[in-house]
Amino acid sequence: MNPGAGGPVAAGGRPLIITEDPLLLDDLLRLCAAAGAEPHVHHAVPEQSGAGREGGDGRNGGAAGVPGIAGIGGVGGAGGVAGVGWETAPLVLVGDDAARRVRGAPRRAGVFLVGRDLDDPRVWQRAVEIGAEEVLTLPDAEGLLVDRIADVVEGAGRPALTVGVIGGSGGAGASTLACALALRAARAGERTILIDGDPLGGGMDVLLGGEAAEGLRWPDFAASRGRVGAGALAESLPELHALRVLSWDRGDRVVVPPAAMRSVVAAARRRGGVVVVDLPRRVDEAVAEVLAQLDLVLMVVRGELRAVAAAGRVAAGVRMVARDVRVVVRGPAPGGLDAEAVAGLLGVPLAGEVPVEVGLPGRVAEGEPPGAHGRGALARFCDGFWQRALGSAQGVSA
Repeated sequence: MNPGAGGPVAAGGRPLIITEDPLLLDDLLRLCAAAGAEPHVHHAVPEQSGAGREGGDGRNGGAAGVPGIAGIGGVGGAGGVAGVGWETAPLVLVGDDAARRVRGAPRRAGVFLVGRDLDDPRVWQRAVEIGAEEVLTLPDAEGLLVDRIADVVEGAGRPALTVGVIGGSGGAGASTLACALALRAARAGERTILIDGDPLGGGMDVLLGGEAAEGLRWPDFAASRGRVGAGALAESLPELHALRVLSWDRGDRVVVPPAAMRSVVAAARRRGGVVVVDLPRRVDEAVAEVLAQLDLVLMVVRGELRAVAAAGRVAAGVRMVARDVRVVVRGPAPGGLDAEAVAGLLGVPLAGEVPVEVGLPGRVAEGEPPGAHGRGALARFCDGFWQRALGSAQGVSA
């Protein structure tokens, strides 16, 4: 149940640029600089192969800065490409002018064909010939290309498994479950970020006993524009119980624009590991931006008829955006509905049942975060959930 699984290219290191178009090279170097990357550059001119040296920007073919790649263009075969990092570079940007000269290189992930002529019908054929993942046409694709390069700089590999938790009705215990899920993931050794998506809640940092902890809160990101660095985001947030927490402060309510919400959640996902988001029941434009990035939404519902009726309205809004919604039944409720009945009435797959944990409210009031008690029902549910979701058989400390 890990939707984030995939086949990422190698993370870290410097991207490789292959082009002898000086204008395109200038553009690519500029975009690399914007992403904080220092690329390797190769012009791939056969008669200059092997003459270049590392360093510089490689504008003068064969001079300083052009890594010598013997073999492109028929001199030495594709092995020359591999010898300087064709197979090991985390990202390869091939100029449209150089596509013909790299056709013999080994197929690999993370190759992009970059050009300017969107109307050239042969550009897609050249992309197929070199095994490119995409054709990126400048200047339209500049933002996407900066993101791709920045992912390399940040060492982005598999994105985080991102789980949202939402209450089917008031008092369902969604925030408690979200907090416990994040805490148990962190104790299992997962790199974890807990995001408080409900500005009208009490604050997830309060639930974790860290309302006075130093670090940024949501209002600090309200003016964010464009990309947010994954590493910078994590380092800026309070660290509580081995996880990072993005919460609201106790000041006047600040509206975080949808674009800022989208950028922050995207940065958290790029960091990898696990991201848990506590969601409000009202789906507005900003919440929709979050829902679109979630791998899974857990809707917490009490096993009572009125609660199920309310949850049906919440589920209808969430399912318009979220790709996977499942129900967690809180109970059992005396004289109420069992978990299978709740899931059946809602038409939503059942993720499990969280039994009532005796003494939990008192322990939380005394400063113990939800899920900290390793033998409690809540911790057991969360541990079982992560073992299934992450495909891990590793135990979690009490």
